[in-house]
Amino acid sequence: MNRTERLQALVDELHAASPEPRTTRSLAERFAVSQRTIERDAAALAAAGTPVYAVSGSHRGYAMDPSRELPPVALSADEAVAVAVGLSRLGGTAFQGTADTVLAKLHARFPGLAASAAMAVAEATDAIGADQFPPVPVVLQEALRGERVLEIDYADRHGSVSHRTVEPIGVVGTSEHWLLLAWCRMRHGIRGFRIDRVRSARIGAERVRARRDLSGLDLPAIGLRAAG
Repeated sequence: MNRTERLQALVDELHAASPEPRTTRSLAERFAVSQRTIERDAAALAAAGTPVYAVSGSHRGYAMDPSRELPPVALSADEAVAVAVGLSRLGGTAFQGTADTVLAKLHARFPGLAASAAMAVAEATDAIGADQFPPVPVVLQEALRGERVLEIDYADRHGSVSHRTVEPIGVVGTSEHWLLLAWCRMRHGIRGFRIDRVRSARIGAERVRARRDLSGLDLPAIGLRAAG
């Protein structure tokens, strides 16, 4: 995660917690940086007009002022379509209500947005082939890039959902599915998790290295036998 991404994530974290504060220490652990870095980031956000303020005392940290609105975000038509496509994928999740509210605002601002978003989804689906990378959830990509553990809720072939803590290694494709290849701490071994069966995913605070030796791994077998 680069600094620009971290600043936005810091705003999101404080906004979600508002009006309650987050301690500098917890934020540092959340983003795997030093407390001094969090202090510099918060100062930069405040200087840019973001309603972030410091909280003193034993639980020193930062909070978002709920009485102030965040600056408006200007979107182009193409950006609005991209946002609408992403929000449409939140149906059936805890974010569906919020996503529907944002979609309603986008539809009011951009006439014809629904048709454009539907066309974008259809074109993306048609374009995905056996040799192309699928629209993997951003959280999986972030975990792979940042070498962080993942907390996932995963449905097996029978639909039973279990919570797993995994160490991501990479994404591999078979003729039918795309799999997240990861070390499963519950099964104590490398497993292939079908991405379409990942019900939810959250990046953990712990950093891990993709240190598993894959030289003797039977990848075809893993591809045929998704994690159960």
